[in-house]
Amino acid sequence: MATEAKRPKTGDEKCVLEPLNNFLLWCESVQLTLSDKVYLSKEGTAAEYGMLAKEDIEEGHVLFSIPRDALLHQGTTKVKKVLEEGKKCLESASGWVPLLLSLLYEYTSSTSHWKPYLSLWPNFRTLDQPMFWSENERDKLLKGTGIPESVITDLRKLQDEYNSVVLPFIKSHPDLWDPEKHNLELYKSLVAFVMAYSFQEPVEDDDEDEDDDEKEPNLPMMVPMADMLNHISKHNANLEYTPECLKMVSIRRIRKGEEVFNTYGQMANWQLLHMYGFAEPFPNNINDTADIKMATVYKAAAQVAGSEADQQLLEDKWKMLCEMEVVGEKGVFIFGQSGSLTYHELYTTIKVLCMSSQIFEDFRENEGWEEDDEDDDNKMEQDLSFEGLAGLSEGWKRLLYAAATMTLDSYNEDVETDRRLMEDQRALAELSSRERRALYVRLGQKNILQRIQQLTKPAS
Repeated sequence: MATEAKRPKTGDEKCVLEPLNNFLLWCESVQLTLSDKVYLSKEGTAAEYGMLAKEDIEEGHVLFSIPRDALLHQGTTKVKKVLEEGKKCLESASGWVPLLLSLLYEYTSSTSHWKPYLSLWPNFRTLDQPMFWSENERDKLLKGTGIPESVITDLRKLQDEYNSVVLPFIKSHPDLWDPEKHNLELYKSLVAFVMAYSFQEPVEDDDEDEDDDEKEPNLPMMVPMADMLNHISKHNANLEYTPECLKMVSIRRIRKGEEVFNTYGQMANWQLLHMYGFAEPFPNNINDTADIKMATVYKAAAQVAGSEADQQLLEDKWKMLCEMEVVGEKGVFIFGQSGSLTYHELYTTIKVLCMSSQIFEDFRENEGWEEDDEDDDNKMEQDLSFEGLAGLSEGWKRLLYAAATMTLDSYNEDVETDRRLMEDQRALAELSSRERRALYVRLGQKNILQRIQQLTKPAS
């Protein structure tokens, strides 16, 4: 579901159209209604399949609706009863195992009710999340973005889940699953498929007294037709949920020939690439973010803590922040297009790290409370916005500047090298799709980090 220019189509036209035509016939059979103002295509769309407007579409128009019994999930699959009986032994950290077992069965069944739908992804060759890249490619193109570390964690958890939960279950039901056919490789592809194409219905929080442990989990499901739409942050359609069906509705006027775009939420480019395998071209993503690791802020503070006493004081401050659960070993401070998005944690962290020894002792004796504390959320947000950074004290700015600089240094290429590449249309056109998407991710993050640098640069 990438949002970059389409390449010319190659291959047999019939091979392209047959799966789509079969899917549309299936849609009619399950009473999925598609507006006559739109059509599906592989031409003129952002990537792969997409939806285009045949004519002008007004705001509020129902582009399609799909009945709930046509959705694919653990409650509609043919193996529903077996999954329900084995519910306890299928529990996992991801919560995806029942859906994935449903897909393992339905994807390989020649008689599956969803075969025309699932046939749109033969062998899942179009999936291109970084989990399918080589480790060298991830390190070369994505170092510093946070994606390589996330992928390593994903692959480890995926393999553990398959070996400890999925494999024993399918071995105990040889009439439905075959370990040779339903192997780890297919499981990995289906995990990527769920990451890229599934939907989760919003949970209504009507009963505030209901115990969280008793609430039904928000489980993923496959929504035929909805997953044909590509994503951009400035989208023009939204998926709505009703008790009878799901509806895709236009949220603004859509011109004839324009592509219909859904949204996957307010997602930064690194999240889009990690989960979906694409990134919005820089600088189009209004939801792009950059992370500064909490540990990096500590390292920045350690740079100026020269004496042994200063180092010990810094350790005590950090320990206090950890006890307050303000910072953590793998935590990050997030910056968006207008400043810090984790301003409460960042404000508290910088404030404590910049305290004098006497003020910190008083702070520690009060267990993190200050009687005359006038810091509220509005002040914190304003001070750590891009409008407010320049007005911070020199000590605070030095700390932020050092942390942003360290983060920028963690990438393979500096920001100017990536910016020149982005501005060179010929060089950009010669990049592979992976190189181009990685560039969008890196440059979006670096642009935010460089702005932090510019606003906090210490006075010379």
